[in-house]
Amino acid sequence: MYTKHSSPPGVNSTHAPLHLTTIFSTSHTNTTVNPAVVAITDFFNDLLNKIPLPRWAVYTLFVAGVLLILLCLLCICIKCCCRGKKKKRQKKKDENINLKTLNGKTSSSLVQPDVSDVDYGSTHQQRGKLLYSLDYETAQSQLNVGIKQATNLKAMDLGGGSDPYVKVYVCPDKSKTCETKVFRHTLNPVFNEQFNFPISKSTLMKSTVVMQVYDFNRFSKHDIIGELRLQLANVDWNHVIEEWQDLGEPAKFEDENLGEICFSLRYVPTASKLTVVILEAKNLKRMDIGGTSDPYVKVQLALDKRKWKKKKTSIKKKTLNPYYNESFTFDVTFDQIQRMNLVISVWDHDAMTRNDAMGKIFLGCDASGNQLRHWADMLANPRRPVAQWHNLLSAQQVNSTLSLKNKIPLYDKLPF
Repeated sequence: MYTKHSSPPGVNSTHAPLHLTTIFSTSHTNTTVNPAVVAITDFFNDLLNKIPLPRWAVYTLFVAGVLLILLCLLCICIKCCCRGKKKKRQKKKDENINLKTLNGKTSSSLVQPDVSDVDYGSTHQQRGKLLYSLDYETAQSQLNVGIKQATNLKAMDLGGGSDPYVKVYVCPDKSKTCETKVFRHTLNPVFNEQFNFPISKSTLMKSTVVMQVYDFNRFSKHDIIGELRLQLANVDWNHVIEEWQDLGEPAKFEDENLGEICFSLRYVPTASKLTVVILEAKNLKRMDIGGTSDPYVKVQLALDKRKWKKKKTSIKKKTLNPYYNESFTFDVTFDQIQRMNLVISVWDHDAMTRNDAMGKIFLGCDASGNQLRHWADMLANPRRPVAQWHNLLSAQQVNSTLSLKNKIPLYDKLPF
């Protein structure tokens, strides 16, 4: 039974309930709060106090970190879902082309419409189309190959485009190689260029014309997009041929890889100085018994189709990937630079026998394709070095195309 007690003398009765409430609250807090929670809270408070940042900045970084983690988890989930859907589609596709339980009529009707969806390898990749023309002039014994345009080319760059150009030559002689100009950032270039190849009628019937579409890269190897190979014996020469054809997979058995060379060009018109810096070469042809070579580079100027000035680098022993970084400067006036060609050739040094040519390339007024573009970039950017990689060609190809005459006699005394 509850018994009411009176307050002791000198104590105000109105303060008793407050005293009891305080005691009750303290007792209740001590019994419900976990000491571990208090310790963790104190730990994090001490940790936050040690960070030399305002409390709001710490909270902002924490929230940003949590959002970043959630975003990563979301991306992983989406990727997993897409992968699962792709596997289901592939499984369904495999089931569609499984014809073991179908009869002949049914299999024919089901497979024929969807045969383009089946991946048979790289030969059936969509590489684009090329419009070309062929004409043979019997009186001049000359084959004319026209490169008109291309469409829907395969994108080779990260941005979804390409920098296409076309290389044309005739097999098996392959004494002359021609290139179109390079078109930037397009999959539908319009070339409208024509190339002439001297060839007899008897040789024509045994030859093949090759048209290769490349993606231009200034500082790396040019990637081939696709090619056309036409057996000239099967062509009706009674009229000019002009047609579209799908580009196919490039052949891997014909072209001999002679390596690549990188060099820079710099022309200063005010000083009449042409500077050629031979930087490096790679994947050169093996010329020695041990599987290596002793390469050096010869730099030659030709003026008006005549040999003019030349210099050469040092010899790098037993390597197929030499590094030179050697500079050569020539006195060339602005009038001369418009009438000259630059021949870069790589040679294998032999102490006992004659040096062998490993590959050549030439730039200048008679060049075409990538070589002409490099030369034009140099002229368009005076006083600035322009570097580029080039694929080496055979000495026979360059010599037959350039057809240089003997050296200019006493060229230093001629008033050019």
